[in-house]
Amino acid sequence: MTRTLLAFFGVVSAAALAAAWGPMGDAHAPRALAAAAPLPFYYDLYTFRNDDRTTSVVAAVAVPVEGLQRERVDSRFRYRFDVRFVLADTVERVVSRSLDSVYVSMSRPLSGEHLLHTFVEIDAPPSDGTVQRIVVTDATRPGVGQLHQSPFPIPDYAGDELMLSDMAFGLPGATSGWSRHGHHVALLPTSQFPESAFDVYYEIYNLPTGRPYETEIEIERLDGRANDAGAVGARFSGESQAGPDGTLAELRRVESSLPVGRYRVSVTVTDRATGRVASSTRPIEVRGWSGGMTMLPAMTRVREAGRP
Repeated sequence: MTRTLLAFFGVVSAAALAAAWGPMGDAHAPRALAAAAPLPFYYDLYTFRNDDRTTSVVAAVAVPVEGLQRERVDSRFRYRFDVRFVLADTVERVVSRSLDSVYVSMSRPLSGEHLLHTFVEIDAPPSDGTVQRIVVTDATRPGVGQLHQSPFPIPDYAGDELMLSDMAFGLPGATSGWSRHGHHVALLPTSQFPESAFDVYYEIYNLPTGRPYETEIEIERLDGRANDAGAVGARFSGESQAGPDGTLAELRRVESSLPVGRYRVSVTVTDRATGRVASSTRPIEVRGWSGGMTMLPAMTRVREAGRP
């Protein structure tokens, strides 16, 4: 599965934030956003199959510290932001949404280039008519924030054919963060990679337990810089250890750091007993982030789904 997320964005006022959090109405209609201070942020959405025929949509969100107001509290330095995440099925008129708060308290101030990243997750029904909306606001300064919105078809992972979920990416060696099927991933947006090793998480569907299979991971540079070696990759073979729900979760480590640039990561799974093949592809961008990164939990304040 290949997903390209095209979003438009705008600076949002307090009134616009309230409208973004409320029922979406006609999600394709243009919005007039009043001028206010922007809060740049980065994000990606990843999708996975659930048992109840819904799809889990996970948003990896990253905010550079330089955009946040720093607070001094009891000789410590605190940074706070809120994340509003909305999925609206414009055909069935079903809206799923969450409101989460994120903060960190440090003994010393963080550099402006430091990246704070978190994740939020919503379960939603599969639909080709879904629109996604994410609003990130500075919790310290009312009216400071930014909105991203775009069509976002939510895939249906039902059926018995061999399938792959989206690929999710994160910093290596995570012991906390997004957790699924016994794995922890310090999720990152695909446009904000450091020059370091990283983890790739994906799920294989409908590969029966005990079935021999092969996985190939390939990383190809896209910006065509001179002296690049081209595509690199690795192959893994084994027998499926899928759970009762038919899901086989894999977490792979890319040990070598990648130089700054744009890449395409591809995962291909082959059922060696039947010859069936499934693949997933996603672009990533390595930027470096010498200022460092900190994974933070998001504290849920509101989570609901229904018709507006």
